[in-house]
Amino acid sequence: MNTKPSIGSSLPRENENDDDETGCMIQTSKPVLIILGMMGRTPFAGVAWQVLHYVEGFRRLGFEVYYIEDTGDWPYDPEQNTITEDCRYTTNYIARHMAWCGLPEHWAYRAASQNNRYYGLTADQVAGKLTQAVALVNLTGATVLREEHLQVPVRVFLETDPVLPQIEVAQGRQFTIDLLNAHTHHFSYGENFGAPDCKVPVGRFKYFPTRQPIVLEWWPITPTKRPGMKRRFTTVASWKQTGKDIEWDGERYFWSKHLEFLKFIELPCRTGEVLELALACGDDGAIRSLTSHGWQIVDALSLSHDSFTYRDYILQSDAEFTVAKDQNIRLRSGWFSDRSACYLAAGKPVITQDTAFGKILPTGKGLFRFRTIDEVLDAIEAIQVDYDGNSRAAREIAAEFFAPEKVLRPLIQRAGL
Repeated sequence: MNTKPSIGSSLPRENENDDDETGCMIQTSKPVLIILGMMGRTPFAGVAWQVLHYVEGFRRLGFEVYYIEDTGDWPYDPEQNTITEDCRYTTNYIARHMAWCGLPEHWAYRAASQNNRYYGLTADQVAGKLTQAVALVNLTGATVLREEHLQVPVRVFLETDPVLPQIEVAQGRQFTIDLLNAHTHHFSYGENFGAPDCKVPVGRFKYFPTRQPIVLEWWPITPTKRPGMKRRFTTVASWKQTGKDIEWDGERYFWSKHLEFLKFIELPCRTGEVLELALACGDDGAIRSLTSHGWQIVDALSLSHDSFTYRDYILQSDAEFTVAKDQNIRLRSGWFSDRSACYLAAGKPVITQDTAFGKILPTGKGLFRFRTIDEVLDAIEAIQVDYDGNSRAAREIAAEFFAPEKVLRPLIQRAGL
């Protein structure tokens, strides 16, 4: 991580916990909120920023926030590109990010590979925080709750990738049903759930709509274009992902984004602007095909190892062009990308595939939805004609719809906090 002074740590933190002489945490008057996540398990910048926005967002609403990673999975070390029983990379990664956020003593990692050894907070301290907690937020829904989690009165399942869990429940998959049943409230980025045009089955559980909170100060507007230079449209994505396609109601719905990118492979030949993909892709043939059609390709893994390198990539872009998963497109979930929300916060206009998010977020300036390549070209032209106006509109959308208090206050109210 960057060693420059942290934005988070410059904020006032009255009444924070300290250790007493016995090493026990002293209880404060702030309500304790636990975030369960996968920042260390998946040590890439997009995941880290997602977690940090929630940590800081809930802190700003007056909670004493703790990040706890509790998983049976063994850690992944990207420097070695391997699953390992050595969790030093994982724990150092979590520690750096929580220190940057100004909460260096507010995290724990339970290492399944080391007989459930705890790093950060001790096992007793974690148990104490779970006893004190008014709420637990299972971010991404990736943590299977254990007995000690169930003592927390409000347990929020916060789903960032909709569709697959809902179909699994409709199909009767007991693991998913049990996972969801362990929670008292369910929130989803599928903001169009229940609408007549949304075909995602949601009958068994009640989902409240939500979206990614964004700390706007962390995404400063940065001028990019010099006279005579083309605009640079970028995104960060994995190319091909397998294992999560699903059959529903007689149709097959796809998870991997590469199928959607291929539908627009001719796009660079149709516009004079630069189209660049930061891809996690091990398919040399796919990269050759993309570059032969005019796409610029950079390695997503190298820029995602460091959260500030990833952020700088977004800040130095002019705009985002990206696609969505087929599952969200055809089933009209209303999903919107947390990465695209970061582009908006940085004043970078976004052109993204239609998932029905336009029913919730304003489109047509700063944010554009598309189904066809002609609609993409129209959006690019609109950005070319009035870049400054679209940049301001992007930032305004972020401030109105993604600021932490706008996103998280309704969440805590709906959860009864």
